[in-house]
Amino acid sequence: MRTSAPAAVLFDMDGTLVDTEVLWWETAREVAAGLGHRLTDADAPEVVGRAVADTAAHLIGVTRGDASALPSTADDRAAALARTAAELTDSFFRKVDAGAPLRPGAAALLASLEGAGVPFALVSASPRSVVDAVVAGSLAGVDFAFTLSADDTVRTKPHPDPYRTAAERFAADPAACVAVEDSPDGTASADAAGCAVLVVPSLLPVAPGRGRTFARSLEEVDLGVLSDCLRRD
Repeated sequence: MRTSAPAAVLFDMDGTLVDTEVLWWETAREVAAGLGHRLTDADAPEVVGRAVADTAAHLIGVTRGDASALPSTADDRAAALARTAAELTDSFFRKVDAGAPLRPGAAALLASLEGAGVPFALVSASPRSVVDAVVAGSLAGVDFAFTLSADDTVRTKPHPDPYRTAAERFAADPAACVAVEDSPDGTASADAAGCAVLVVPSLLPVAPGRGRTFARSLEEVDLGVLSDCLRRD
């Protein structure tokens, strides 16, 4: 017998609802090249599903080149991080604003939840400017209860703050909510917040774990699948 419907469904954005992870990787690759670093698969865990500040810090940290060009003081490092984060955000925004396609099955799943009266929200590690651009573009007309960006909590993914905050805004127990994620960091965030997690991997594999259910595509997901994700004591 299936459990009752989730109190709320909490959707990640990049790589889950919209196909933006490739755009983010392209952005990071271009910025890394400008810093003298060639992005490879080894960089993926520090880029895919990570917040802008985390990726900026990684790119500064792995920069290889003329030592005199590297940040030498704390102030210089902070300025370099700020410049790199701004470049990542601006470049990614331009790419997303030009159009980011929905992931297969995303539109149908969102419409089915709306029709069933199940509340849902967007919980993203992207900056507010990027979230707003996607919601006004690719996700226009979707009736999210609210959206959370990396700017809306003190800490973003992989910390539990975003999903914990989302559950609180629904006045719901996190364990009664299902997060839909594609990345290891996003999954870790939802898991740490106490949510059940439906994982639909995109660029990076996600390890199995308690409270994690896997699907190959959102085309396989309906309200019954989401309900079955809920943890049982």
